[in-house]
Amino acid sequence: MEDLKKKTATAEMMDKEIVFSKSVKAGKRIYYLDVKKNRKEEMFLTITESKKIVMGDGDNSQVNFEKHKIFLYQEDFEKFITGLTQAVGYINDNQEMHYYSNEGKSGEAEKTAESLLNADTDNAEENLKRDSEANNLGGEIKLDIDF
Repeated sequence: MEDLKKKTATAEMMDKEIVFSKSVKAGKRIYYLDVKKNRKEEMFLTITESKKIVMGDGDNSQVNFEKHKIFLYQEDFEKFITGLTQAVGYINDNQEMHYYSNEGKSGEAEKTAESLLNADTDNAEENLKRDSEANNLGGEIKLDIDF
């Protein structure tokens, strides 16, 4: 029985092996993009949103972190990126973007953010075309969400 627990613990550790990590700070939130390997050496992406929550005031304050995770598997990248690109495009087309900098140059920050977003969207679409030709992907999108 103990050997079974050891094997299970080892397998769980292998499922959590991070081979690449990138963090993106956005106000009170931090997004972690972690590439992990599972037991079969297959890589997948874990997207974690971490939000700092302070409860109470002064010396009695308590800090907690609220986390949400999405597990995204390689066979679903194309559909996920397509959906994400469409959703971001919809927001860009239908809502004015507001970016603020410490120096009060919100106009410059807005133009820079829009140009970066458009560049990322163009690259994503090019990568999607290349990947879809290399892989004949089909089926459903599989997302595992931990709360």
